[in-house]
Amino acid sequence: MNEYAVRGRLAGRRVLVTGGASGIGRAAAELFVAEGARVALLDRDGVAVAAAADSLNAFSAEVDVTNEVAVKGAVEGAALALGGLDGLVNCAGIAIAESLSETSLSRWMKILDVNLTGPMLVARAALPYLEANASATIVNVASGIALRPFPRQGAYAASKAGLLAWTKVIAQELGPKIRVNAICPGSTDTPLMRANMPTDLDKAAFAGQYVLKRQGEAHEQAHAILFLTGPESTFITGVSLAVDGGRTFH
Repeated sequence: MNEYAVRGRLAGRRVLVTGGASGIGRAAAELFVAEGARVALLDRDGVAVAAAADSLNAFSAEVDVTNEVAVKGAVEGAALALGGLDGLVNCAGIAIAESLSETSLSRWMKILDVNLTGPMLVARAALPYLEANASATIVNVASGIALRPFPRQGAYAASKAGLLAWTKVIAQELGPKIRVNAICPGSTDTPLMRANMPTDLDKAAFAGQYVLKRQGEAHEQAHAILFLTGPESTFITGVSLAVDGGRTFH
């Protein structure tokens, strides 16, 4: 956490982070703790999420976000451990690069289940705890691909575009008490991104798609999530914030 300056902007907040074992989810959890929050981490990788939680003195649970019963139990456990919840970050996600002809129904459904149904199940389970507290927040981690798609990303783009639409719907349903926003990361150096990069990628050409000529870092996405969770964004809800180095307009 050396790159984070502690300012206490989230002092007293209790935030649940899915996909908290690595990448953007873990970076957000680290930043939130540095800012005074207590966090609970959910992830399908039980070993990694336990290690992350141990380093942050946090609650953790191994959970598949598509499993309704497991999600309900994990969220209840997190709320019990933290004494309630007033923040949620939906960061768990998967990606598979395939063309339409290559995409099987099972893989299509899996991506939509994790990336779109998962956030709904977690948010629905967390809702009674969020509603019990003033100024609660939900931040959904979507993707710049939802705004400007790449080829071979049909299922992923559909799931993340759906997440943006759903964000706007529940922002209307849950306001004014709960604010709901989304970020749309551009290419960010995380294990998920590295696993899906082509081995023959022309890195210079890839970077050229971005005004800032580089990939993002997980901590840069975490700061955007912090902004939408913290006190600086109290008049913002229903937005889809591109954190993408300028790709979506370039």
